[in-house]
Amino acid sequence: MSKDSSFVVERWTRLSALSSAAAAVLLVVLALGPWLFAANVVDSFTTLFVYLILAVMWNALAGYAGLVSVGQQAFFGLGAYFAILLSYYGVEVYLALLFGAAIAGLLSVPVSLLMLRLRGGEFAIATWVVAELAHLLVALDPLINGETGVSLIALNAFDPDDRRAYNYWMALAAMVVLLALVFALLRGRVGASVQAIRDDEDAAESVGVGVLAGKRAIFFLAAFGCALAGTLWLATLISFQPQSYFGVQWTAYMIFMVLAGGLGTFEGPILGAVIFFLIEYFFGQTGVWYLAGLGAAAIVFALFLPRGLWGTIEDKLGIRLLPVGYRLRLLRPDMDTDVPGSPAQNAAVLPSQENAKAAIK
Repeated sequence: MSKDSSFVVERWTRLSALSSAAAAVLLVVLALGPWLFAANVVDSFTTLFVYLILAVMWNALAGYAGLVSVGQQAFFGLGAYFAILLSYYGVEVYLALLFGAAIAGLLSVPVSLLMLRLRGGEFAIATWVVAELAHLLVALDPLINGETGVSLIALNAFDPDDRRAYNYWMALAAMVVLLALVFALLRGRVGASVQAIRDDEDAAESVGVGVLAGKRAIFFLAAFGCALAGTLWLATLISFQPQSYFGVQWTAYMIFMVLAGGLGTFEGPILGAVIFFLIEYFFGQTGVWYLAGLGAAAIVFALFLPRGLWGTIEDKLGIRLLPVGYRLRLLRPDMDTDVPGSPAQNAAVLPSQENAKAAIK
């Protein structure tokens, strides 16, 4: 590098500032959705918001913290189950949905005391075992009527149009709050900590990073987010059947969305959720062919786009709309902007050593 060159470490760029402003405008429009869109469109957006929550939560857990779980359906189902219990005992139904998710999230704290001492495949298998155990215990509750299930009948007291609007706004608010929370955590000390742990847990611990504390924070957030998604799904369907809510297909959907969009990127799960929603919308009625096509698409992404769509765009063009890390930009007298494809443009998130330093400051 020549003497007249210099580096600039930056987080926000002009593009990321514009994208943030565009996202704010989009949220304002979405907030008016029940008055602007037809009933079927409102229902479709509610479903998309739930998918997006699930994708972002699994990406925070696996993509940033390195905790690959195949049992997040445990919290998805438990959130719905606790909401039914609370409503049965007299709690106002929409408060029951929120408190049910909170209880399921709090339940993840004692679970994490054992689970987070496992690594890799052991952790993944253990999460699946916990999900199956939760399924069996819930099905044994006489209130649930076994696999036959039960309905959240308190929702029938609302006018269908009002209920649709309330579900939509609750799903939108939950999505925005959880996205903002994940974004804030990843940009702060916790984010630097879990990424250092993901890259090299032993090295991170050796320089003073609180390994268990960092893992536990992300584990709780992912559990609460999945539980809230479960209660939102219950509010939409009204009926609760343990086999459906505790089915492993929910984690399969999360994995697909994150792999398709881009594991370990903030924007990737959002794009992946949209892709999955569109695939389900157009091909979901084809039965087994839909599942076969979904599996084939996952294989294609794994083989030819291992970084996912957004991850590939980031690598090729260096575009980050909502950056959670830092980038290094090279400045020269004859070039004061990034050059596409240059090391400056393709600046990466802090490596594990730098993440560890940031985490213990």
